[in-house]
Amino acid sequence: MPPRMISTPFALTADPDAAGLEALFEKVSAEFAAPLTRLARAHEVDTHLQQDLLQEIHIALWRSLAAFGGRCSLRTWVFRVAHNVAATHVMRNRRRQAHRLTTLDDIELERATPDVDVELDDERAMQKINALIHALKPLDRQVIILHLEGLAADEIADIAGISPAHTYTKLTRIRQLLAAQIGAGENT
Repeated sequence: MPPRMISTPFALTADPDAAGLEALFEKVSAEFAAPLTRLARAHEVDTHLQQDLLQEIHIALWRSLAAFGGRCSLRTWVFRVAHNVAATHVMRNRRRQAHRLTTLDDIELERATPDVDVELDDERAMQKINALIHALKPLDRQVIILHLEGLAADEIADIAGISPAHTYTKLTRIRQLLAAQIGAGENT
């Protein structure tokens, strides 16, 4: 009989809690597969490095399972772990990047003409959004990615470790920047 394959990143011991941890990991892997994949894609441009980042996230989730005590929602915990890994990944690879990451204040807004606005199709707009997100520093990138994943500003603040007011301010500025960059309209 062939050995049983498990989907956890590490072989489990005979620990009685291991079955519960494995079940929790299976639940997290299934429930958050798509958001974690999008998160990796948003933090890393290179498809091979996206897979590496996704694997790092799953390993970190597995390693931290025992520490999850239900003090926050499972969703908040998964995103907190994932974004910490992604931020570390970005900072580690930052030295190797040819372009420098910028703050929101340093990005020069391009003024699109109405003719260009009409010609922008959805794919091109998404490319511009992704390029802008990749140019942001990790905290700003983290805030907008969590917002795009549908998390509330209070949840984002908890995950990112910043105040809710700071989160609202960042979200407003990033949305204005995105709207201006893709020519979606006037700043609001």
